[in-house]
Amino acid sequence: MALYEHVFLARQDLAQAQVDALAETATKIVADHGGKVVKTETWGLRSLAYRIAKNRKAHYVMLEIDAPGDTVAELERQTGINEDIIRYMTVRVDGHEAGPSVMMRKQERDRERRSDREGGREGGRGDRPDRGPRRDREEEAA
Repeated sequence: MALYEHVFLARQDLAQAQVDALAETATKIVADHGGKVVKTETWGLRSLAYRIAKNRKAHYVMLEIDAPGDTVAELERQTGINEDIIRYMTVRVDGHEAGPSVMMRKQERDRERRSDREGGREGGRGDRPDRGPRRDREEEAA
């Protein structure tokens, strides 16, 4: 069996429970056709680079799949029929990534930065030393 990553974007007006149900449906399709979903990650509601079917945001979900090719074809067929899914992409990979994906690590890093700023750090410049007062333009011209 081959390894795949299947990412789909669900409409922005869906509730998180409905997005989870879409992921469960995809998992059931894979299981019914002789494959298995190794890992499911929900990346949350994220902004799109451009509008797709009047949506400015979408719920992102990634499935890591270990299944034969005909299973993936059936999954893509069912995904294309579903009106709640606005885009999808399936990619064959050599191996699945151990641990959380890059997107999940980025979300954790962003959360840590946000909590650091709220915890007393101001300006978002980190540990940058103070440079002193700014010079006037006349002093620079001289």
